[in-house]
Amino acid sequence: MSGKQAVLAVLVMGMSILGASAAAQDEKNELTGMLGRIFISDQGITGPNAPTVNPVIHSGKGLTFEVNYARHLLGTDVYSISGEVPAVFNLDEDLNAGGPVVPVDYQQIFVTPALRANLFPATSVSPWVSFGGGFGHFSENKNLLYYGTNPGGSSTTGVIQGGFGLDVRPFGERLRRFSIRGEVRDFFSGTPNLPLADTGKTRQHNYFVGGGFMWHF
Repeated sequence: MSGKQAVLAVLVMGMSILGASAAAQDEKNELTGMLGRIFISDQGITGPNAPTVNPVIHSGKGLTFEVNYARHLLGTDVYSISGEVPAVFNLDEDLNAGGPVVPVDYQQIFVTPALRANLFPATSVSPWVSFGGGFGHFSENKNLLYYGTNPGGSSTTGVIQGGFGLDVRPFGERLRRFSIRGEVRDFFSGTPNLPLADTGKTRQHNYFVGGGFMWHF
């Protein structure tokens, strides 16, 4: 091999390494958009305001969307660790009970920075788990169900988040920067401010089930 050929080979190798490094650097970030629903268990009402008929708070399955930014921190071909910030918005959580003791509906917002661990991140199918914590905010309708003015109001609460999911890259090399994600997350939060519908509980599980698309960049 001549000197010129050696120099050319080194240049080509160097450009290939730089290109691979740039591609890897480009894919350290993720932006995900998801759509799903939040599920909340029914809760019995106690105390003097409990309706005679149907003394239970029934929660609807509010249409919910999530925006999630993540940054790859470390890992190998077997596993990876990322920091993520899921922000979840449920803007219409309907309520029902046997009397005018709950608001017509309320809104939920959860923001919970977390660590996420993926298995086999370099493959087309990657399962993961997530754990973190942050805050939640409840904003209630000013009207009670059936009639009356809601004496409750907005409140903010600490939230613990745990979840699992699956990332799939089905689009081939041409669209390798895009993935499909399905997930289940539990936002374990305080309860909304319901002074006329005491359940005796101070915490509740908010299960988000959703799916969407992820952009790697």
